[in-house]
Amino acid sequence: MKSTLVPTFKACFEAYWLLWFGNSNTYSVVSTEFKLLLESYFSADSVSHFKTTIAEEDANTDIEALMDTIQHYLNHCNQVSAQTPLASSVQDPLSHPILKHYKIGTKTFAVNVDSELVLQIIHPAIAHLSLPATAHNVDTSFVIYQKEAYLYLFKDKKLLSQALKKDYHQIQGKFIMHLLCDLHNKPETDWIGTFHGSTITDGHASMLFVGESGKGKSTLCALLTAHGFDLLADDVSPLLSENQCIYHNPLALSIKKGAFDLLQPLISNFEELPAVNFKTSKGPIKYVPRPTPKKSHYPCKAIILVNYTPKAETLLESVSIKTVLETLIPESWLSPNPLHAKQFINWLETLHFYRLTYSDTQTMIQTVSELFKTFKKPQ
Repeated sequence: MKSTLVPTFKACFEAYWLLWFGNSNTYSVVSTEFKLLLESYFSADSVSHFKTTIAEEDANTDIEALMDTIQHYLNHCNQVSAQTPLASSVQDPLSHPILKHYKIGTKTFAVNVDSELVLQIIHPAIAHLSLPATAHNVDTSFVIYQKEAYLYLFKDKKLLSQALKKDYHQIQGKFIMHLLCDLHNKPETDWIGTFHGSTITDGHASMLFVGESGKGKSTLCALLTAHGFDLLADDVSPLLSENQCIYHNPLALSIKKGAFDLLQPLISNFEELPAVNFKTSKGPIKYVPRPTPKKSHYPCKAIILVNYTPKAETLLESVSIKTVLETLIPESWLSPNPLHAKQFINWLETLHFYRLTYSDTQTMIQTVSELFKTFKKPQ
């Protein structure tokens, strides 16, 4: 049965199949049994032919319920999100009351905003890169301002993004993406994606740590950087198409109040860092600058699902790609380019997937250190 709903790419990961639907840029992980069922559905001459085939294989199957499941699944995976067109009538004003300059690598950026509240969307994570309030030769200029219910982001007088004020994270994401583009001299179209996770390197390889809010991801990375590892990227980890490596993101580590007492004796001048309370639901956050890694990018060897659990023994266990992608995919940005989708799937095939449960700092650090050592050995 010919259909435009067929997945564009598919790859097997042990007991699961990863499917990519190009119509909607949607990734889905399904069991082998369900993948075979989909193949039977698509290979049938007609819906009635498919129903007959299923009935012959198992007379007890509720065929109508099965059809509803398949059709609902395919419709969901092929549903294209509505994109709000950029407002062509919105112009970049000449100036706003607040002007900040930042030095990132060899590049100087100017950021002009209309209020302290809007400044808090991007400033705290890059405050350590700010320059004195004097005249500077600027490589790139950004403007962010609010008009009625919307936030607008401009780069060199060109409108990049707009979002409702409540969706300010979309402006954050676009701003960070373009910082990374300029920092690494790569256009936005060269990136496979940006992952909502933090990446640590030992100077040879890297590992991407992911996890739901409150599971200790950033705290774990802060502890690792205090014990000899380097932070490659916090919160936004970019993957480049050219070499499938994760690149350096200079944003500071964001640390929630619950970890302040643990980290204060380990990180120099921690008590002097301001506590930012932009989003009240998260409570006070401190942004901790970390040293720049020796290289701008490293190959990633594993994705680790962080699971901080009070009084738990440290345990590193292999998990399925389904378990990891259920956390990784929803909050990450992935390019809709078919080439990038294929590269992303191929990249996943080279990785190891783990869950790290911990409460004790020393055994956690030892466990991560031992894992890094295994990646130095011939595979």
